[in-house]
Amino acid sequence: MSSNSSAFSGNVALVTGAGSGIGRAAARQLAERGAAHVVFADIDAQAAACAAKGYERASAVGLDVSDSTNVDDLVNSVVDDHGNLDVVVHAAGIDDPGAKHLLADAVQTGQPFELIGRLSDESWRRMLAVNLDGAFFLLRAAVRHMCAQKSGSVVLVGSSATFDAPVSHPHYSAAKAGVHALGQSVAKEVIAHDVRVNILAPGPTDTGMAQRTPEILKQAAPGSAVSRYATADEMAELALFLASQDAVNVVGGVLLANGGRFTA
Repeated sequence: MSSNSSAFSGNVALVTGAGSGIGRAAARQLAERGAAHVVFADIDAQAAACAAKGYERASAVGLDVSDSTNVDDLVNSVVDDHGNLDVVVHAAGIDDPGAKHLLADAVQTGQPFELIGRLSDESWRRMLAVNLDGAFFLLRAAVRHMCAQKSGSVVLVGSSATFDAPVSHPHYSAAKAGVHALGQSVAKEVIAHDVRVNILAPGPTDTGMAQRTPEILKQAAPGSAVSRYATADEMAELALFLASQDAVNVVGGVLLANGGRFTA
């Protein structure tokens, strides 16, 4: 796995969800490993700016990945400003804290957990809009340019939830499963243009999402007695491995990184 300071020398990179968590860690690591320019993009423009602070070859922008025009405009502007786009790490995403708290209440009271019957259209659509539509919009915009330049690497951040399908997050699991299938299908298409697409499937990771998980659920998680939560930096290392030339033969891969909680 590349860890040297020049692994991405000369590359122009775009990272979504760069205001926090895995996205923030990935964007910073790209900047520290020689990237010519890193765009820190996040729906929270202020958080993106804070994450990019101190890096000379970086900029920060607000980005709503569920807005296809917003995504297209940003990707086009990156190429216009820098001439190319070499690396994309798509880490933007949301979960459903309310569903987690409903499950925590059921665990505490010993009652059966009930979610699907009360899951609203709005919650379902929002989850897919950000997690699945956003991945499609970003991937589509990126590969347009990468295929034209005959090079590039995209890493989509999926989830181990696509494999174990946790009871509290059917909408999240469905959206992330879509991300995995989307990435794998597109990978087979664009490799003809020397563009690689891969997917990172993190398990429990110490990010803002994890901090919103009730403690009783963390304690009850399978393998929690032996598997700690990963750090955002550890997940970012794996994302950058997939983006790097070290993974040149990895195309349409799904890297499950869950600390041994289960295997797929």
